[in-house]
Amino acid sequence: MYDTQVTLVGHVATQVDYKETVNGPSARFRFAVTPRYYDRRKDAWTDGPTSFYTVWARRTLAVNLAGSVSVGEPLVVHGRLRVRDDPPAGEEGNRWISAEIDATAIGHDLNRGTAAFRRVVRTDHPLMDTQKAAVG
Repeated sequence: MYDTQVTLVGHVATQVDYKETVNGPSARFRFAVTPRYYDRRKDAWTDGPTSFYTVWARRTLAVNLAGSVSVGEPLVVHGRLRVRDDPPAGEEGNRWISAEIDATAIGHDLNRGTAAFRRVVRTDHPLMDTQKAAVG
């Protein structure tokens, strides 16, 4: 309830790393976000500094992500922001700060291109199995 929800627009920076885990499918990738602003002195659009985020997807989102996204594609990512402040193992005085997004929704940015949506048909839905057993 009190999580910080963010929506980011950027590009896929690394290949999607998909894994089957004991808790279900999981996927992650690095996401590059570069802000653009209008520089009045130069009378031109200018890129700001790029920020990188690790995006995590779980369950069905992970499966669909792995089959739909490639490096360089423009995406819109929505999810919970987590910022970690971890010192590297064995190193005193150095700080490592990373920003991660636990994604709840990911989609192609249609301002930058077109996409073709294909609905996934699930055959192993537990609710349907329960209903079939009750009817039969």
